[in-house]
Amino acid sequence: MTTYGLLVFDDAEELDFVGPWEVFTVSARLRDRGDRAVLIAEGPGPVRCNKGLRVLPDHTIDDHPPLDVLHVPGGRGARTVQPRNEVITDWIARTADRADWVHAVCTGTFLLHAAGPARGRRVATHWSHEDSLEALGDVTVAREVRYVVDGNVVTSQGVSAGIDSALWLVGRLHGRDHARRVRRHIQYDPAPPYLADEPV
Repeated sequence: MTTYGLLVFDDAEELDFVGPWEVFTVSARLRDRGDRAVLIAEGPGPVRCNKGLRVLPDHTIDDHPPLDVLHVPGGRGARTVQPRNEVITDWIARTADRADWVHAVCTGTFLLHAAGPARGRRVATHWSHEDSLEALGDVTVAREVRYVVDGNVVTSQGVSAGIDSALWLVGRLHGRDHARRVRRHIQYDPAPPYLADEPV
């Protein structure tokens, strides 16, 4: 069984964790619930995300099950408050050491940098924050790519790119055919990206 732990915090970008959550939970259903995904927060109360969505965590950072995959979303909180929150960065560092995979979306990579797992790695982040991440040092920012795999650390550009990287990760864990079934189930087919000029 694969256990995915998705960190949530105030001002996390919603789709940065909801997109991968959809991939991971559909994967679990297609595997006859052989996997599970849980939301984890610093405390047990509701978390208000970047655009106002409120979510309730399943576990806190002190009471979650062992994780095979640690997921860290981006958003305003990931590049402002949380990198200075030693409780969270210490937890990320400890949990990343024990997890098989570490997965971040968008500016979640800033949190991985603050906690350590992104340092010395090639990583991706949202295009508008690439220079700021690079300025932190001890990291190589890959530009113009949806996601990057460096060792057991998978990082992606913003929002929807997290779905791409989550599908890659599911394929790595459970096979490409399984990942294709997940993609078909969620009807994720982003190409061509925009057809608003041509009504159907």
